[in-house]
Amino acid sequence: MNRRTASWHAATVVGTRPETTTARRIELDVPTWPGNDAGAHLDVRLTAPDGYQASRSYSVASSGEGTRIMLAVDEVPDGEVSPFLVHELRDGDRLEVHGPLGAFFVWTPSDDPSPVQLIAGGSGVVPLFAMASAHVEAADATEFRLLYSVRSPDDVFFAEELRALATSVDLDVVYTRAAPADSPTPVGRLTPERLRALALPSERAPRVYVCGPTPFVEAVSQWLLAGGHDPARVRTERFGGS
Repeated sequence: MNRRTASWHAATVVGTRPETTTARRIELDVPTWPGNDAGAHLDVRLTAPDGYQASRSYSVASSGEGTRIMLAVDEVPDGEVSPFLVHELRDGDRLEVHGPLGAFFVWTPSDDPSPVQLIAGGSGVVPLFAMASAHVEAADATEFRLLYSVRSPDDVFFAEELRALATSVDLDVVYTRAAPADSPTPVGRLTPERLRALALPSERAPRVYVCGPTPFVEAVSQWLLAGGHDPARVRTERFGGS
């Protein structure tokens, strides 16, 4: 794993576009960025004209040695930072970012032949998308699976990219409120039974990464451990308001 020192950097917005009905994809140019492993995150700091500052952490949707960073920020109603990033940010705006952060919840190619199971809830797919993309870009031979729980097709992050990745990464999507007509799984929340049916079994000793809202991550983690998965091979990242 390539250890990189976290520090503050000046970032310039070079592109934005809607990601879902409540989220925005943001591309940043950060000339001093040292690169980041797949799954890393950073802090974004905003400073108001009166000097008031607010910072929040966001997963990085990209990885590698480049100086371009991709974020996908979901708006949190009444949040201090995310509403500005989703609705007000424009090309040419400048931000302060601190990172890269998170040496534990990252994936890099390794000699470990064990399969990898990614489990995402909602916008928790962002760092897992970075892992799946890095896996494909590295032509890594490890078996990769992504189980994605999301409310509806309109709420899917990286929809086009995930369709492309599905040729190399086994993808299962569980829709909790509305599903497309051709969905192979019925609408409903992820349950222990669904998890057992769709995720790699504990007998195969997969490396598991789980990311999403705190209640989702706690529930999935408990189900995995109850199913015999080794706690040392289950890595989690959770988030709240921002």
